Amino acid sequence: MTSRFGRWLRDPLILLCLIAGLLAFVVQSGELGTSDTTTRLQTTHWLWTSEPQVFPNEFGLPGRGGRLYSWYGIGQSLLMLPADVAGTWIARWEIFSGYGDDPGVRSIVVSYSTSILVNVLTAVVGFRLLRQLRFSVREAVLGVLALMFCTTHLHYTQNLMENNYILLLTLVGFSFQYEWLRTGSVRALFIGCAALGLNLLTRITTGLDLMAAGFFLLLVLWFEGIRGMELWRRFVAYCKVAVPMYTFFFLVDRLYQFYRFGSFTNTYASLYAKQQRLLHPTLPANLPWSTPFHEGFLGPLFKPEKSIFLFDPLLVLAILLTVVLWKRFSPEIRAYVVASSLLLLGYICFYARYTYWAGDFAWGDRYVSTSVELAVLLAVPLLLRYRENLRAWIWHGGIVLVAASLMIQLASLAFWLPLEIYQMETLGHPTFVVVLRFKNIAAFALGKVDAWGLDTEAMHWDAWDYVHITTWNFLPFLLRRVGTAPAWVAQAAFVVWWTVLAALAGILLRLRTAISNAKDFGAVQKAAGSSKI
Repeated sequence: MTSRFGRWLRDPLILLCLIAGLLAFVVQSGELGTSDTTTRLQTTHWLWTSEPQVFPNEFGLPGRGGRLYSWYGIGQSLLMLPADVAGTWIARWEIFSGYGDDPGVRSIVVSYSTSILVNVLTAVVGFRLLRQLRFSVREAVLGVLALMFCTTHLHYTQNLMENNYILLLTLVGFSFQYEWLRTGSVRALFIGCAALGLNLLTRITTGLDLMAAGFFLLLVLWFEGIRGMELWRRFVAYCKVAVPMYTFFFLVDRLYQFYRFGSFTNTYASLYAKQQRLLHPTLPANLPWSTPFHEGFLGPLFKPEKSIFLFDPLLVLAILLTVVLWKRFSPEIRAYVVASSLLLLGYICFYARYTYWAGDFAWGDRYVSTSVELAVLLAVPLLLRYRENLRAWIWHGGIVLVAASLMIQLASLAFWLPLEIYQMETLGHPTFVVVLRFKNIAAFALGKVDAWGLDTEAMHWDAWDYVHITTWNFLPFLLRRVGTAPAWVAQAAFVVWWTVLAALAGILLRLRTAISNAKDFGAVQKAAGSSKI
């Protein structure tokens, strides 16, 4: 047993999974993050209890039978189902009988268990995909670490929106469909299509991810010179599995829509727009597609409040490396770069005319952040692989961008995400939100919030919000300031939190040793021209 445990501590993938799990544990606040996720969790509760999907006077749309229904897809609600059952049961324990609901026991169980599960699975699948693309163990491990620590994936590990679940399913789709392309495994194609189909239940616009995965396979074949009947044969074989799978999940989504709103063809966006125009007749007739295209297209790129280059600086590195190294890329790398770039462009274009294109209460533009994370997945592995082929300024610039990305994502965890949104009601636009977040951290740490004019009127609109946005956004701090738990519980939470944080640091150091000692088959595969992992 001891020797087996020792082998585990030398296995880079196991260490990577431990890091992913501990990271998700450390960053949790115990809150679900947004009202959107709270509404989806109530839908989860509706699935197995007698409670309604939406309580009166909460977010919902009137549907069949005059009842209120959640307007979201059911995907994330299904994901949270096991955790909700467990959390509801635990909340009824006698030990919690005197505990208030801030943060609630149920939300703590759901946020912790769901985020840890998604983060660990993302590490496994991300590593798998990078190895399939013939990156070395070291390159793949550091690529996954960059995804988890240096992109907006970290922020959405703390705030339980749909984003990380969508990313996980898309990575599964890319990885297993690519396995089918190389091995002919129908089972792998089935798994990949099922994952992308599940995405349709989460957010219907993930049909773009579905198309991107198929286009990725087509590009691999095209860049490898596959044409004519062979290309057609592969296409037909793909469709025999993919079309029935995608049709099944699309029908499930439409049946769920019909159950709630009595129509197979409408979407929540059209229903929401109709309801809002009835309440506010002066709203634009083309709501929710009232934003000029150029504004919604350029906003995610250059607007200081939402620019993907500011919230995910690794995108700059990915673009730079693509321009410099394109001729050196293998066919599968070229295919992935083109497919992920088109996916990002597709999301930007799709939401460009959407009235709420920026995603409202979110860190960055949440509608496109998942596609950004996919686009930058190869940035660090490529930087490492081609270090000897890069000029010194590119290498050093890449390191600076990685460090800046890490600092930005760590800063995103410090406070609950509405803080800067409230402050901008007074400070106005444009506001560089990332810079403002660092200013807030310094002001709160030094006790200069009032002196620096950061305690704005809008922050006091809601007393509950004010307390939460002015508290370090980690569970022990929330328990100490806003929770109703006894003092000893908050103190115990701090002990656990610091212990897990120390364990995370220790395993990161252990991983550094493990990847330097790991057998690297990447160079051998590259020399042999093999695509098998």
